[in-house]
Amino acid sequence: MTKPLVVILMGSKADGAHCAKIAAALDGLGVERELRVGSAHKTPGHVSAMLAEYEAGGRPRVYVTVAGRSNALSGFVDGSVEAPVIACPPPSDAFAGADLFSSIRMPSGVAPALVLDPANAALLAAKILAQADPGLAERVRSFRQAAAEAILADDSKAREEPLSGRLA
Repeated sequence: MTKPLVVILMGSKADGAHCAKIAAALDGLGVERELRVGSAHKTPGHVSAMLAEYEAGGRPRVYVTVAGRSNALSGFVDGSVEAPVIACPPPSDAFAGADLFSSIRMPSGVAPALVLDPANAALLAAKILAQADPGLAERVRSFRQAAAEAILADDSKAREEPLSGRLA
């Protein structure tokens, strides 16, 4: 079986720190990933050629797009590929959050998922790919179980020492 791949596509190098968080979360789940840079506005030919190469490769894949301001990248990618696309725009205060609207509304027939937290975008990509990869499915289950166990441990501490302030 061909190993699944997550392609993290950033609109510019300014999105690098946000992409690093996605990459780190994927690494933690043992998911192969590649970081790429391409702009729907400035280098549409480059993005189209890149996507055509990935689509022809036949590997199970998910694209995570990271672009701020006018997030045309997510719609452009989703409209160009058969694989799932997850939009994970970086946070921005520049437009009082109004730039997020370009990720929320897409034309009919274009449907990238929108996940704002980088680690959760990685988790969704892993869960999608895990449908065809039993090893990855087990790693996702283990990750989720560890998160549940941490909550249960916190609950136990809270019951033992309510209002002590030691939970943090």
